[in-house]
Amino acid sequence: MLTKRDLLRSAALAAITASTAKSVPTYAQTSTDRPGFFKAKDIAEAGFIYGLPIVMNYGVMYEYAVDRNSGQFKAPFNQIKNEPNVFTYKDTAIPTPNSDTPYSFVWMDLRAEPVVLSVPAVDPKRYFSVMLCDGNTYNYGYIGSRATGSEAGDYMVVGPDWKGATPPGIKKVFRSSTQFSVAGYRTQLFDADDLNGVKQVQAGYKVQTLSVYLKQPATTAAAPAIDFPKIDKELVKTNFFEYLDFALQFASPQENEKEIRAALAKIGVGPGKTFNFKDLPLEQKLEVGLGMKEGEKKVDEAVANAGIAINGWRVSGLPGDGAHYNGDWLKRAAAAKAGIYGNDPAEATYPLTRIDSDNQTLDGSKHNYTLTFPPGQQPPVNAFWSLTMYDGKTQFLIENPINRYLINSPMLPNMKTNSDGSLTLYIQNKSPGTDKEANWLPAPNDTIYLVMRLYWPRTEAPSILPPGEGTWQPPGIKRVA
Repeated sequence: MLTKRDLLRSAALAAITASTAKSVPTYAQTSTDRPGFFKAKDIAEAGFIYGLPIVMNYGVMYEYAVDRNSGQFKAPFNQIKNEPNVFTYKDTAIPTPNSDTPYSFVWMDLRAEPVVLSVPAVDPKRYFSVMLCDGNTYNYGYIGSRATGSEAGDYMVVGPDWKGATPPGIKKVFRSSTQFSVAGYRTQLFDADDLNGVKQVQAGYKVQTLSVYLKQPATTAAAPAIDFPKIDKELVKTNFFEYLDFALQFASPQENEKEIRAALAKIGVGPGKTFNFKDLPLEQKLEVGLGMKEGEKKVDEAVANAGIAINGWRVSGLPGDGAHYNGDWLKRAAAAKAGIYGNDPAEATYPLTRIDSDNQTLDGSKHNYTLTFPPGQQPPVNAFWSLTMYDGKTQFLIENPINRYLINSPMLPNMKTNSDGSLTLYIQNKSPGTDKEANWLPAPNDTIYLVMRLYWPRTEAPSILPPGEGTWQPPGIKRVA
């Protein structure tokens, strides 16, 4: 099974290891076409940074919508899959999963015709959102509490080349920059007894192709079948650029991509190319492997330095649409690594940390920690907030004795506040005692990665917006002596 850790940490190193294998004496390009060693290495580095989100997205799409035996399969293209439960430690397809809101997913094939997404009327007290994210990992549109309100409505999603008319009854049209796209639905769960309420909302989510929505015959021929290349943690080690090569055929180059696409073509990646790592000569394998390793290092550094450092937290606004990234491929790669399919800051802002307030690595095997919100200074949101615990190495949820993966604001009525009205959370591997267990967020017996989620953050003071520059700041995590 593909995981982000496998993808990021193994790909570059394995590429170099594979370069020592016996090389096939067939060159991908002639020596006159091929750039010099260091130039080719630089292209591979830039290509890795540019392509990382695209390949990560392909890996999730393959497991969710293509490979029925992946263990993570949800539904075929253009069919919605409702998850009437939240993610647990068993869910490993998407790194840094959100366990606040039961998900619904639909992977859309927009090649033949648009897809219409219909949402029911939702109680305004219950937050929901539908995030549209394409193969470039651009968040190109939102439906839901913040963006369109709680009323029922029909919305049309079209591919990059669609030129048809908008039928009556469609409230808004969203255009994907790629022919495959995902809609990720988040439906707020108030508490463990609220699953039936979530299921009722999910039952109202409807997905139809445009012709079915109009009750008319399809006006275009069905899209041809595709032989999707299998992707897993072993194949991705040396086939990174093969997957990028494959995915790019479904993404017409935008103006700000022409330079990087032209550079990739020089090492055999792009339209009309058939990049195959294992057939490269030794020198070219080294070029690609070294470039990937350097690209991975830059992505890691970008994640670590993203946004603004506040009390040990990093607060940034990494995710966004194509205009938000504006050709900054490193920013896009950092957003994917920090948590692919993250929301725009206006929809949800994510303070994250691996360190305590003294800049020491959070480690549940060595220390216990506390996080205290002063009276009246909990995260300022229009919807709700949460704090989720992840394993520091894999960024997956962790198995724990009370099956608690997060603490969120709907849990506050069952939690204990201090005599001064402040709220203290206990972050540790072992129980802090029955008197404090309501406020306990179980930690791994290893390094810790914490993500705070502020859904629909307030724009008026106190606010975390603009990300990290607002009047509200997350308090630091304190190591217990």
